[in-house]
Amino acid sequence: MPRFLFRNHNKRSPLRKDGVKQGEASSSSGDIPGSVHEAVANIVRILDAPDDLVTRFVSGGDGIPSCAIVCIAGLSDLNMINEQIVSSLQQAFSAIGHTEKMSGQELYGLLNKQFLSVQKYKTTRSLDDILVSVLSGDAALFIDGLDQVLLIGSKKWTGRSVEEPQTEALVRGPREGFNESIETNLILLRRAIRDPKLRFDTYRVGARGKKELVIAYIENIVHPDLLQEVKRRVETIDIDDAPESGTIEQLIQDSFLSPFPLILHTERPDKVASAILQGKVVILLDGTPFALIMPTTFVSLVQSPEDYYERWLIGSLIRILRYIAVFISLTFPSLYIALVSFHQGMIPSKLAFSIAAAREGVPFPAVVEAFLMELTLELLREAGVRLPKPIGQTIGIVGGLVIGEAAVQAGIVSPIMVIVVAVTAVSSFAIPSYSAGIAFRILRFITMITASMFGLYGIILTLIMICIHLSRLQSFGVPYLTPLSPGFSRDWRDMVIRAPYTMLTKRPQFMQTKDDSRMGNRRRGP
Repeated sequence: MPRFLFRNHNKRSPLRKDGVKQGEASSSSGDIPGSVHEAVANIVRILDAPDDLVTRFVSGGDGIPSCAIVCIAGLSDLNMINEQIVSSLQQAFSAIGHTEKMSGQELYGLLNKQFLSVQKYKTTRSLDDILVSVLSGDAALFIDGLDQVLLIGSKKWTGRSVEEPQTEALVRGPREGFNESIETNLILLRRAIRDPKLRFDTYRVGARGKKELVIAYIENIVHPDLLQEVKRRVETIDIDDAPESGTIEQLIQDSFLSPFPLILHTERPDKVASAILQGKVVILLDGTPFALIMPTTFVSLVQSPEDYYERWLIGSLIRILRYIAVFISLTFPSLYIALVSFHQGMIPSKLAFSIAAAREGVPFPAVVEAFLMELTLELLREAGVRLPKPIGQTIGIVGGLVIGEAAVQAGIVSPIMVIVVAVTAVSSFAIPSYSAGIAFRILRFITMITASMFGLYGIILTLIMICIHLSRLQSFGVPYLTPLSPGFSRDWRDMVIRAPYTMLTKRPQFMQTKDDSRMGNRRRGP
């Protein structure tokens, strides 16, 4: 059996987890001053005293170290800071009394053991960590004489609630979708996978943006080489900011020349959970609802979570229809061009007479006619996406009907061409992956050009070139046409036909997972 080592030979400069290149010092790096007032003054100076910066000093009297809290209004929960942090400090000062003396380390120990009521906090000695945490919504608690700073989780900002995914609608299945908060997304994953071996490795990407990035996997399932390769590529990201997971996708993918997506993106927690349970690795980025799944194969572009929610006969039928839709989306206009321009003898006589009568009076050859309609369709599709939803739907439907009818009445295109373009458009919408649909739309125009030059031979030549290209692609060391080439016969049960669940007792063979079985009577320990 072939073994994939999940290797990539692209070498980039190594980065630390905070997204700063090794060997370079951040402009804000340095030690934390021992004095609270000096430390706060240093933070204010670095941030240039913004209006939304909140600093509050709390003093316990003579002999007791002073404390200071620094946070950003609007990003931090000020009520929580007052009720839990300030109140804890005041309770501690009251318990100490005015006659006792205490060092900063002793005060920290007292707060940590008895009075600090917050649930999420950590300590740090790095000024960079303090700045990033404060700018992310956390509160920094400085204690006089203590060389550490407490970073207390107090994030609170307005965000979108958990809603149904807009790009991956299902008839049957969960209605939950990721949103822009990575904390909410991790909670959704925890709800879907309650495995103690589920791991979330956190990184900071972007030298200036410092977005939080999480690599999710199950420790006793994922292949170690795959996990190591994903981490290596993430650690080599060198960019100012990563505004969306698409930026991460472009920086870590195997090839930037292929139109096919080498990393699958989704905003469905159930799809991410299913991928993790198969032994794949998922990347989530703060500020975007789209998670990245790797590795990706061509077969996964045609699969949908709904295939597994319905009975196997229904799921298999729907999946076969998608494969047919892929073929129609790629070749239907080019087949029309080839048959009308070069191979009229292959068309049945009655259909040939009908096409000839419909094309009577059309001043353009078939290829120009097809390009005009396809370009018009692409413009309508793009306009429908960019406009507000009620207007966009109207433009897409009414615009297509009006323009198509007007073009036929004007004699610019034939009615049969409008039918071909409409069927092609409907087929492209049946592809679950948006990125894969765009790839087939690009290749459709190339196929139309070759069909106009060489007829059916051009179409066959283009399909051969696409197959050669797909056979050379890899996604994190996994061949793109797996499990077809190289062949893993056991995985064919979930390729075109979705076999019954009683036959899907093993994880995908090509993933070479540590735990191969996904069904059984045994109990898994922690």
